[in-house]
Amino acid sequence: MASPKREEMKVAVLAGGVSDEREVSLASGKHVAEGLKEAGYGQVDMIDPAGDGFVETMSNASYDVAFIALHGRGGEDGMTQHVLEFLGIPYTGSDPLSCGIAMDKDLSKLLYKRAGLPVAPSVTFGRDDMPTVEQIVEVVGPQSFVKPVVNGSSYGISLVKEPSELEAAIERAFEHGEKVMVERRVFGVECSVAALGDGATLRALPVVEILMPEQSEFYDLDVKYADPKDIHRIPANLPEDAYAQVQELACRAHQALGLYGLSRTDIIVTEDGPVILETNNIPGMTEESLVPDEARHAGIAFSDLCAELVDLALVRAAR
Repeated sequence: MASPKREEMKVAVLAGGVSDEREVSLASGKHVAEGLKEAGYGQVDMIDPAGDGFVETMSNASYDVAFIALHGRGGEDGMTQHVLEFLGIPYTGSDPLSCGIAMDKDLSKLLYKRAGLPVAPSVTFGRDDMPTVEQIVEVVGPQSFVKPVVNGSSYGISLVKEPSELEAAIERAFEHGEKVMVERRVFGVECSVAALGDGATLRALPVVEILMPEQSEFYDLDVKYADPKDIHRIPANLPEDAYAQVQELACRAHQALGLYGLSRTDIIVTEDGPVILETNNIPGMTEESLVPDEARHAGIAFSDLCAELVDLALVRAAR
């Protein structure tokens, strides 16, 4: 039974926005709104920051908290969080600075390294300081992933199997951002794991192993939103020590980036040990997404997951 406090609360679920991931964000927001209503919150409204009068709506509607389900630019980069802080509205997830750092794959990698976390060799550049193909291959090897430094959900990412493919892949990545990262392709068991909580409550959820369909070579958009039963193996088929290490790395990555509430880190377990790929500070919350699937396998109902994130937002606001 819902508590009176929840019954009296007004929650704004922010979804949609202006990024390439708008449709995924809307799906996340719809699922979150359903979860919050199931958890007993009295008023739950879905609001699109890309719509007219967003700031006026948020400032006049007396929302107790905003649940941010915005993916990509305008959400994961901290832009909307700045607006909410100016308006004095508590919100789920990380603060603007941490969001911006986590969204930037190059800055994230610098902080991973500083924290002693394992990463793959890479080269980052803009159009004005682009190295030659030979210089890139010298660092990353013949096979690599080319990706925009600031983007999400696999937009603009290419798998390069030989150096002759690099130039076209780099141009594609530049269509989605001003900086590009070329990262060595590492082989192993591809995993993803969420970190949930704050401080002493921070813990890792079960590790998901990504099972690639025969027609797919990496975790692209088609794979991400396939039926979870076909591509998610939970718990991941890893040795006990490797499994525990992956969970520890997800929490350490979360802490290294200064994140709060919820994140999801993608890791490949190679023969030589785990390698961190990236951390998502506002992971997908659709019915097919990884985090809701991990929560289910941890015995956490999706409604309870959403409620915990709201509680964490209110705790931070009270501090």
